[in-house]
Amino acid sequence: MTHAVDRWNAAYDNDTAPWVIGEPQPEILALERDGWIRGRVLDAGCGAGEHTIALTALGHDVFGVDLSPSALAHARRNAAGKGISAARFELADMVAIGDDPDLAAELGVFDTIVDSALFHIFREDDQARASYERALRRLCAPGGRVHVLALSDVEEGFGPRVSDQLIRESFGAGWELEELRPARYRGRVTETVAERIPPELKVAADGTVDAQAWLARFLRR
Repeated sequence: MTHAVDRWNAAYDNDTAPWVIGEPQPEILALERDGWIRGRVLDAGCGAGEHTIALTALGHDVFGVDLSPSALAHARRNAAGKGISAARFELADMVAIGDDPDLAAELGVFDTIVDSALFHIFREDDQARASYERALRRLCAPGGRVHVLALSDVEEGFGPRVSDQLIRESFGAGWELEELRPARYRGRVTETVAERIPPELKVAADGTVDAQAWLARFLRR
């Protein structure tokens, strides 16, 4: 695996993951309210499972996958604590899926794929990013859509930050970019990122911070 599983496990085991905020991203909930979450849904890199849980509770057919066993253990506890027993999670590496059609076939195809803060971790790894795009292409049904919420490089701050151009360039044949707009991503100030929070980012009383991001919507041809 390109990105060491131990690194991600440690973030959950030590409660230092700045992306675990105890609730779904507001931008993802807005997509649901606006009718963009349809059919069979994949939560790619589901982490603590907040989006899988929330969308399942709203009646959607959702499947959450992550390569970190600790993330999935966290997600299952989270679902149980919220009484959402129908939430489904499975161990899967999206980069590996891009390199192995058989792994993609095991998951099947989806009408909607939600990527909340996964794409941007491949910022400096061209090979992994290409494999990830292939995985999305294999898993997204023709006529389906992929929504990418990624931290933006227009400001300094925590987490890997990408340009809108990198997002555009990473989705070529087989995709139509329908929208790419500025958005916000809500993170949590933990000990691992505290020193990287610039003064202009206001930290809320609960320790969360809203950073600039991109929200892209791609149609699978």
